[in-house]
Amino acid sequence: MPVNTPANGKTPADFWFDPLCPWAWMTSRWILEVEKVRDIEVRWHVMSLAVLNEDKLDDLPEEYRDLLENKAWGPVRVVVAAQQLHGDEVVGPLYTALGTRIHNNGEGPTREAVAGALEDVGLPAELAEYADKDTYDTELRASHKEGIDKVGQEVGTPVIAVPGADGEQVAFFGPVVTPAPKGEDAAKLWDGTLLVASIPGFYEIKRTRTQGPIFD
Repeated sequence: MPVNTPANGKTPADFWFDPLCPWAWMTSRWILEVEKVRDIEVRWHVMSLAVLNEDKLDDLPEEYRDLLENKAWGPVRVVVAAQQLHGDEVVGPLYTALGTRIHNNGEGPTREAVAGALEDVGLPAELAEYADKDTYDTELRASHKEGIDKVGQEVGTPVIAVPGADGEQVAFFGPVVTPAPKGEDAAKLWDGTLLVASIPGFYEIKRTRTQGPIFD
């Protein structure tokens, strides 16, 4: 169905992320660069690696399974709580604060990182308590499902949805990129994303990753 265009007339880019994922973090820094050079508006949504993999835990390596079960829920629950209690406009800034601490600063998805991120953006410290609560898990799962329903099951995070041919929304996993392109390179990748989204039947371009995330 046609995507809802923001009242300001900008091209919408819906972005689903889990704060835990370093690749989603790289892509999110790219889309913010695009906002500087193209007339777009990013709309932030949460998804959850813990939810995505909850039926596959027995098949995952022990270290990754431990990460999902014991560390993945906290940050994304806090983002959802902040969104529910303080509005959609806090999601992007809080994600930036969390990602900077978790990834760039190497703090990981710790309680201290979550508390520091809340302080960084001026949100109440008590929001950190929601890391251990399922209060807004229904909303978290609904947001996750919205993104996955658009793109399909065999993907991870991030998910990005952009206008395709005739204005309908087309979603992709990715783009996966490192480091995050800046300036005109960011713009070219955005233009390419819109181009492939405009082609009915386009699904995938992929190659083996030979480099890890570069946080700059």
